[in-house]
Amino acid sequence: MSQLKVACAGTGYFAQFHYDGWSRLPVDLVGCCSLDDAARAEVAGTYQIPGSYSDFEIMLDETKPDLVDIITPPPTHKAFVTAAMARGIPVICQKPLCTSLAEAEALAADIAKAGATVIVHENFRFQPWHLELKRLIDQGLVGEIYQVSFRLRPGDGQGPDAYLSRQPYFQKMPRFLVHETAIHLIDVFRYFLGEVTQVTAELRQLNPVISGEDAGIIIFDFEDGRRGLFDGNRLSDHVAENRRLTIGEMLIEGAQGTLNLNGDGEIQFRKHGENVWQPHAYSWENAGFAGDSVYRLQAHVLDHLIAGTQVHNTAADYLINLQIEDAVYRSSDQGRRILL
Repeated sequence: MSQLKVACAGTGYFAQFHYDGWSRLPVDLVGCCSLDDAARAEVAGTYQIPGSYSDFEIMLDETKPDLVDIITPPPTHKAFVTAAMARGIPVICQKPLCTSLAEAEALAADIAKAGATVIVHENFRFQPWHLELKRLIDQGLVGEIYQVSFRLRPGDGQGPDAYLSRQPYFQKMPRFLVHETAIHLIDVFRYFLGEVTQVTAELRQLNPVISGEDAGIIIFDFEDGRRGLFDGNRLSDHVAENRRLTIGEMLIEGAQGTLNLNGDGEIQFRKHGENVWQPHAYSWENAGFAGDSVYRLQAHVLDHLIAGTQVHNTAADYLINLQIEDAVYRSSDQGRRILL
């Protein structure tokens, strides 16, 4: 079987991890699209991509890819996904899926009507520590789960220069902590515990130079009485060699014990009633983005397209994350619990 042909749109900061991942997978990169001529030329040269385009639809028509990876900003997503769907081309689309929940719901309805394959690029559940924690949960190591807690502490949000060196648009986002970052943990919590039934949130803006919120506490209620706690503060940090690796610390507490994830991707287990943490050894490579999670997601999608394996985070499933995000903001704005 010949290799699948992949075309990509986008050459921004995060696109580097996408191109690197594809370059290590058994695919043919046939097209690169961007309005930034210099960046597009650099990417095409680095990864030996034969097709270089400033027009997305022309790229699709000329390269005829088997899969398109959309790594552009949200205002382009609806048009680009629609163009690919019209040509019967499966899509990976970076998060956020669209510019608003209403636009995402309309697009998801179009995708369902067309029977198209559209996967949202949500790589946190593919980070190796989350994959391993899910495996340990499923094998029953901690027993009945009571609560999953995550303390987000990247420490990159202090002062007037916050975020400017890497992603300056963060300063202007009217919705920031939850829309840009906590959405990842919403997905991870659902991956671990299932569906959210209600949320309670209190969000704050601590750094006055930014437009959106940068700290907050969110309580998620799940089926069967389990809970998730997200405690986020982008100004505070945590102990880690690279504070962007896990961006925080996690506890998974259950009847038989507790799992702990630290900032270096290390997992420990403490049995209920004992006072000593036992290290849990597992294998992962510190490559690409956050344990090569972009590569892992891309490989997962290839397995689905080639072998028909079940795929995570279709547009319909990811829409639930966006509905939970919307409920979080409404809870904080209205000062009350929101049922889902």
